[in-house]
Amino acid sequence: MQAIKIVDLFAGPGGLDIAAEKLGLAVTGIEWDDDACATRRKQGLATVHADVREVDQSEFADANVLTGGPPCQTYTVAGSGAGRRALDDVLRCADLMAKGKISRADVAELGDERTALVLEPLRWALEAIKAERPYEAIVLEQVRTVLPVWNAVAEVLEQHGYSVVCAVLKAEEYGVPQTRRRAILIARHRHEAKLPETTHRPHYKGVDRSAGDPTKREWVTMSDVLVKRPKPFTVISNYGTGGDPKLRGRRRHDEPSATVTGKIDRNRVIGPNGTENRFTYPEAGVLQTFPADYEWRGKKIPQQIGNAIPPILAAHVLAAALDLDRETLATAVKDLSGGTITI
Repeated sequence: MQAIKIVDLFAGPGGLDIAAEKLGLAVTGIEWDDDACATRRKQGLATVHADVREVDQSEFADANVLTGGPPCQTYTVAGSGAGRRALDDVLRCADLMAKGKISRADVAELGDERTALVLEPLRWALEAIKAERPYEAIVLEQVRTVLPVWNAVAEVLEQHGYSVVCAVLKAEEYGVPQTRRRAILIARHRHEAKLPETTHRPHYKGVDRSAGDPTKREWVTMSDVLVKRPKPFTVISNYGTGGDPKLRGRRRHDEPSATVTGKIDRNRVIGPNGTENRFTYPEAGVLQTFPADYEWRGKKIPQQIGNAIPPILAAHVLAAALDLDRETLATAVKDLSGGTITI
């Protein structure tokens, strides 16, 4: 592959972008949210402050890798469910888009505009193909309920010479101190696509971290990365299953965090002697595997953190998509975690 230039759609505060930079890759992110852009500017990340739908793909004709993590709220279990109810319409639109028989206006009729945004990366990919400069690699990431959409996108890309793999990855199996599940698509043009190999054992409630595949590292705990927080501590989630406060999730310091959401600042952290407080923004970012010194800016910082792809997971996915060597990946993981996470 020639020198890599990535264009990252819906780039957020920089989860994938900071991973790309640690891997030595050039990346420009497109993001419309003012707060996320403020964070990106503070980090010095190359940013186009714009709505992806209003950007002409040809403006990034020199980019040979496309990545994207469209907004996921309508697809989450906790959301309104509009995305799930509209799934059939989204799949139908993907098919029509592949045949060149659909307009942006048609896509906009899906209802909640965030639902339709999931198809924007496909539009970009098809426009690049039409211009006879297909992306050499494509990486897409979303909540796991979007996997059927990624499978539909894969069918379209395969018709244009791409090898595509789609799967739901467990973040803790890549050293992320969090049990997060994400639907990933990796496509390679005229080369075989492959998923990243797991490096850590999966977390199971009540199972000791030393159990399992001896060739894999133990899953990473919250206390492994929150080195300055007094131990022991227990995290009580801010929401309950079915709205029942008695069913609120609990995680000990010697376990991975539950999925980091935009409401992580509401989680109660019970420390030694019953003391209670909340995670700081830097701590929440570290649980998402942002560097401890990442400088968050703007408003709605918990939402920025919760919506981002964990940089270490992004590093694994990018390394697999671009055939980067293990040493390059290991160095990036070390840099992102300040040495607290290894592969």
